[in-house]
This record gives sequence, structure tokens and C-alpha cells, in this order.
Amino acid sequence: RPSRTEDKTLERVARQDASERNAVEGKFGEGKRKYGLGLIRARLQETSETVVALQFLILNLERKLRVLFLKFLHNTILYFDNRNLACI
Repeated sequence: RPSRTEDKTLERVARQDASERNAVEGKFGEGKRKYGLGLIRARLQETSETVVALQFLILNLERKLRVLFLKFLHNTILYFDNRNLACI
């Protein structure tokens, strides 16, 4: 029978593994929903792998673009808030 410390260690490792898997599976789910990863019709393995790689490239580029847009929007708001606008 394993000791309690081994059980707790195994439980902690299993929980962390499940957490990491959940994040990865979430990205695959997002790819299937938003980017058509579940609709790949390529027949050759090489072509299928290329399509999947391009879909993930698009996913990453959209995330970067979203962050860049939010920074731009934030800086624009700060610029207009800090201007000395006097009502005439």
C-alpha cells in the first residue's frame, strides 16, 4: 500500500497534467469552432499537416493582432484623455 505522501504527490501531478491538457484541448476546440480545423478535406498526410499548420499560424497571428489593437486603443484613449481640451 503506498504512503499518503506518495498519494498526494501523485494527485498533485495528475491535477497539473490535467490542467495543462485542458489548456491544449481548449485551443484545439477553438481551432475547430473558429478556424475550421474539424473540416479539413485534404487527402494526403503532408497536405493535411500543412493545412493544420496554417490554421494554427492564423490563430496565433489573430491573437497577436488582437493584443496589438488593444494596445493601440489604450494609447489612443490615453492620448485624448491627457490632451487639454477646453470647451469654447
